[in-house]
Amino acid sequence: MTQHDPREAAQTVNIDVPQRLRRLPELAYNLFWTWQPGARRLFTRLDPELWERTEHNPVRLLSETGGLEAAARDADFVDAYHQVLKGFDDYLHERETWMGYAYPELLDGRSRGPLVAYFSAEFGLHESLPIYSGGLGVLAGDHVKSASDLGLPLVGVGLLYAQGFFRQRIDGEGWQREDYEPFHPEGRPVRAALDPDGGEVIVTVELPGRELYLKVWRVEVGRSEVLLLDADIPENTGEDRHITARLYGGDNRTRIAQEVILGVGGVRALRAVGLRPPVYHMNEGHAAFLGLERIRELVAAGSSFDEARKSISRSTVFTTHTPVSAGHDAFSPELFGEFTDSWAARLGTDDAGLWALGRKTEQWGEVFNMTVLAMRLSSGRNAVSAIHRDVSEEMWSHLFTQGEPGSPDPLPGDGGRSITHVTNGVHTWSWLSSHMADLYDAYSGGRAWRNAAEDPGVWTFAYEAPSGELWDAHRTSKLEMVENVNARLKARAGRDGLTAKELDPEALTIGFARRFATYKRATLLLSDLARIKRIATDAGRPVQFVFAGKAHPADSPGKEYIQALHEAAEGELAGSLFVLEDYDMDLARRMVQGVDLWMNNPRRPLEASGTSGQKASLNGAPNFSVPDGWWPEAYNGRNGWNIGNGSGYATNEEQDAADAESLYATLEEEILPAFYERGADGVPEAWVSVMREAIATVAPRFSTQRMVRDYVHSLYVPRTRQPR
Repeated sequence: MTQHDPREAAQTVNIDVPQRLRRLPELAYNLFWTWQPGARRLFTRLDPELWERTEHNPVRLLSETGGLEAAARDADFVDAYHQVLKGFDDYLHERETWMGYAYPELLDGRSRGPLVAYFSAEFGLHESLPIYSGGLGVLAGDHVKSASDLGLPLVGVGLLYAQGFFRQRIDGEGWQREDYEPFHPEGRPVRAALDPDGGEVIVTVELPGRELYLKVWRVEVGRSEVLLLDADIPENTGEDRHITARLYGGDNRTRIAQEVILGVGGVRALRAVGLRPPVYHMNEGHAAFLGLERIRELVAAGSSFDEARKSISRSTVFTTHTPVSAGHDAFSPELFGEFTDSWAARLGTDDAGLWALGRKTEQWGEVFNMTVLAMRLSSGRNAVSAIHRDVSEEMWSHLFTQGEPGSPDPLPGDGGRSITHVTNGVHTWSWLSSHMADLYDAYSGGRAWRNAAEDPGVWTFAYEAPSGELWDAHRTSKLEMVENVNARLKARAGRDGLTAKELDPEALTIGFARRFATYKRATLLLSDLARIKRIATDAGRPVQFVFAGKAHPADSPGKEYIQALHEAAEGELAGSLFVLEDYDMDLARRMVQGVDLWMNNPRRPLEASGTSGQKASLNGAPNFSVPDGWWPEAYNGRNGWNIGNGSGYATNEEQDAADAESLYATLEEEILPAFYERGADGVPEAWVSVMREAIATVAPRFSTQRMVRDYVHSLYVPRTRQPR
């Protein structure tokens, strides 16, 4: 759906490009380059140091580099530029997409607009757009990219945060510090969204006692696009300009204001740019107010409240991501009433009818719960793994009591289940090492895996590629990660007066990176310090652990986990445990591409899905995990290792003790022997066998190519065929 518009050239200010390279800004403003190695190499060649310093931001690169004239005179560079542009144009104008042959009737007349509007509070598209905090946002970004690859007309809707999430600094005492930096959209790969007449789009939403003005920005993502709403504009008061300053920042007043902006403002932004998609997808409950805005539209057009509610439900999909109660936003009657004063009349109901849509009873009284609202205003509801579906159905079973007024209907065609599941995946080309991709190309028979990444049948080459070449491709990626991580460790040590330590490229390297929420048990490794030290420092079989991740600024227990790891890294496990700061998509890519093994040990069943282990296995790093989230759907006894048995524990303490024992014993008895048994050629054949199995079984089934196709088949297409 993304088309070249000559009016956009005027928005690429401060970029003076030689005529021979005139389309570089067009390439820079479409995130297609984020999953195209040739495009990234092109930008790197212009100015390698500046590319790194700008955090791989091609808009800043083009506006600040002094190398454009020299590049225009370099015949090799110009040839590479034209090759990249050919791939870009072929991609944008490809006619034979998966969606085109699977559902051609749904694409008729869709050249000017999307089939699906996908609302999310965060989008993890690339580190140069820091408007994400973790897994939810990265999943949303991968969803948008695969929609583009598959030819699914989709538009994302989110918020542009003036200060993003935060830059993480871990001080000399191991305590997390948060630094917030201005976003400056003019220097990012985003542009002002335009209305059908070519004007910049401003929409408004009503907040208590005033109107809030929102500028709408547009991000091109291949054939998809994302609209971002921004309150940091001169039309608003200084206080109101800060409402969209920080992702998941502020108190409940800020949170409900942001969710009004996302839901209500998001629908109005779509209308302002001329879009009326037939299907709406809420990625978590943060976006649930979009349902109320759509009801308001229908009531204004003459429908009753009940008619409008049923109509919008038939065209709405809701994905829930967390089995943790604290992850579901809820507001007091007083706060909800203040922000929704006069909404009931415009919706054709009364205050009691509006409140009932999100009512949930807690120990301390009734609250308005955004997940309840999302459940009640959707006919397609899904969890993000099979285990998570069962947990979610139990969590929300009270909503589906037969005969309760406003109860959501069971899902048609799913055996009467109230919630189905679509297990998460990852965007193959955003996370795959270029070295592994080259190997896959060489042995897949004409790059077949690139054309059907979700097809297990095309991944059999993983069993056929020579062991030495597979090991060498992984080793090359590992060495690149080690170099980058050691530079980070040296910089931090110099800043904080610590003793500089380095990763050993020959040691078994285990990665752990995620949010530092307490249920993810980042410190489980430290349960028996003497034992893990003995394991890690075996002279013939050393092990090193690389940890990264952020705690929410208000999560002191999460910060204490980081501090405990830091103390172990500076003490008993010095030289074997490394704690990295400022985890972002760049560091995540380097880790999943470079570690030997990926570790994940949440307290079951609190990991809804997880995707970091999928990214690692795509790159040949087996998964070592508690059987929770996506892993039980993948584990076959040959593609990785389990930690514990996942069930049968009477208490959390009993589970922690059993899982820690399993972790240590599996390392000692299975993982270390497989990694360190080498043939005469230095290749660990037993380990490479697990790598092969991990690639062949995880890469296709847990790709967002499969995931988005599942959404299309089971949730999007049925919504398009519902009566309105």
